[in-house]
Amino acid sequence: MDSIKDLATNPEHMRWMYPLLLVADAALCGVIIEKVPYTEIDWTTYMQHIAIYNKGERDYKNIEGSTGLLVYPGAHVLIYRILYWITDQGKNIQLAQYIFGLLYLSTLAIVIQCYRKAKVPPYVFPLLILSKRLHSIFVLRCFNDCFAVLGLFSAIYAYQSEQWHLGSFLYTTGLNVKMSLLLPLPAMGVWMLQALGSTEAMTQAMIIFQVSVAYGYPFRKRAPSYLSRAFELTRQFLYKWTVNWRFVPETTFLSKPFAFGLLAAHIGLLLWFARTRWIKPSKKTPGQFLNMIREEQRDQEQISRRITPNFIMTTMLTATVIGMLCARSLHYQFYAYLAWATPFLLWKAGFHPILQYALWAVQEWAWNVYPSTPASSATVVGVLAIQLLGVWWGTRNEFEGVELFGKLEGEEEHPHAE
Repeated sequence: MDSIKDLATNPEHMRWMYPLLLVADAALCGVIIEKVPYTEIDWTTYMQHIAIYNKGERDYKNIEGSTGLLVYPGAHVLIYRILYWITDQGKNIQLAQYIFGLLYLSTLAIVIQCYRKAKVPPYVFPLLILSKRLHSIFVLRCFNDCFAVLGLFSAIYAYQSEQWHLGSFLYTTGLNVKMSLLLPLPAMGVWMLQALGSTEAMTQAMIIFQVSVAYGYPFRKRAPSYLSRAFELTRQFLYKWTVNWRFVPETTFLSKPFAFGLLAAHIGLLLWFARTRWIKPSKKTPGQFLNMIREEQRDQEQISRRITPNFIMTTMLTATVIGMLCARSLHYQFYAYLAWATPFLLWKAGFHPILQYALWAVQEWAWNVYPSTPASSATVVGVLAIQLLGVWWGTRNEFEGVELFGKLEGEEEHPHAE
């Protein structure tokens, strides 16, 4: 029993366990591609957009496919131009599926490394490969969200490794595939200010801006059209496709008070987490923390040491889940952002392992109900709320009693630290 407990809880065992997970999932992806019919949703439309782009069109208002206008930023166009060429103008769908299978496995490998950096115990890792919906999003539907998720977790891993410039480049690449990656940006600003100081944090902001400009460069002569479509924040969603708000009446779903209420809740939750959790490494009041924007701190080095790989991952994934909870409408492909975030956040909340697996299973069930029902959508919202409240409560004692010169996770205590 002691050996079993050690295998389940000692992060050191992931050195030899994680290759086994990748091999098992690679075999599963192959079986899915060969045995489960491909589902056409957006792939043909992506290829139609690229065909119009290749003819010289640069005005987003004139780039339209079967399911609508092009509404994704420049990195999406660049990636799918490459796929357009590799897959014979999108006709070789099975080849595209295998490319997305490799994309899935590459992203999974990076996610596993992020978890290892955060010292997550082995018993959590099986949840990373068990999602039916996630496999479907990658290898049966070939959504662009897959590339955005790769950008997100690649950035997290780079930040955990203190490769700040690389992390900002990878994050921005994901953001310029799909603007869903705006969700972790507020948390990034908070921890970057603490980890790097105001000057270097501003440098990272400039990298994000400049790389975004570079991806949008081909559309510079039609900039208003590009910005209004690729980063549209007022997009209307159809009630029939919502995964998260099916349990409210359609009239409520479409109403402006409902939209503004969700926006207010989003802002309120971000401020609540920032004030009570995300600024804790600085050991400053909210007012003192804001002063860090204007001037460098004498204790900057000590503050920086408290921004651990675990903290970086916690803040970015928490901010992402806050955005998902308060989203006007979630579609099935948005589960790509949650499937690999939920196991970490349930563990971080401190729930019993059985409860972690139960909540994960309930969420997985809800995202596999098609079309969504009042029960499944209420479950989606409920589990997201439980994750957030759990993380907030589970991290209540972090950084408590840590002296300025104390050591952190995995390090021996400083002889003078309490």
